Amino acid sequence: MAIVDAHIHLWEKGKPRAAHRQAPYSKDQALAEMDAAGVDAAVIQPPAWDPDANRIAVEAAAAQPQRFAVLGNFPLEDPEAPRRLPSWKEQPGMLGLRYIFNEPRHARWLEGDGLEWLWTGAARLGIPIALAAAACLPQLGKLAARHPRLRLIVDHLGVPLGATGVAAFRQVGELEALARHPNVAVKATGVPAYAEDPYPYRSIHVPLRRIFDAFGARRFFWGTDITKMPCSWRQCVTLFTEELPWLSRADLKWVMGDALCEWLDWRRT
Repeated sequence: MAIVDAHIHLWEKGKPRAAHRQAPYSKDQALAEMDAAGVDAAVIQPPAWDPDANRIAVEAAAAQPQRFAVLGNFPLEDPEAPRRLPSWKEQPGMLGLRYIFNEPRHARWLEGDGLEWLWTGAARLGIPIALAAAACLPQLGKLAARHPRLRLIVDHLGVPLGATGVAAFRQVGELEALARHPNVAVKATGVPAYAEDPYPYRSIHVPLRRIFDAFGARRFFWGTDITKMPCSWRQCVTLFTEELPWLSRADLKWVMGDALCEWLDWRRT
């Protein structure tokens, strides 16, 4: 079973968000920790706090194409942005795009105000887009319906930034509603950070299963966001592989890596 982390960050400088480790995190550090935890590969999402994060991610993927791929980004309000889309996936390891949408204008973008060039172009070019858009889940559903060929990924189970315990999963109903769109998948990333009890975080097993049951094994992607986890990378793995008895062995093969690679068209071997 290939174990592929759907969400990590690498950076060299800048001020990370408070929830993340504050020291830089390099390709070599990630590889060492992945090896120790039995993680075969990871998808890098360049963080906003380092302006060179896209370059760092692409260089990591170029150096280790079996271990790293990238969901990168570029400024969407740049007048030159539409011209970047057709050649975006020509960069080493670049599989798609990833953005954080948490402002009122972002809801309007999802509803078609100003970004139709992105949604239409990404659908046509086969560029998946991951969105941290917990505040805009209904609008994300409208986008998925409007562009059924556009592959979308909801980051972090749709959990609002910084939410824990019951508050973390207050939007499960809205997330379940998105599952009716076959072009929407979800990253089951950051899970330990949402719990208020210790490993194996039994307090969040029920909402986790609700989301899995809605999306199924081929649209539910394991991952960590490791630099903000309260536990080891290995425990992030075993939480899914050993502590969730409702995940069958066949389902685990998809959840732990195969489904993500299929969705992103990452042909690792």
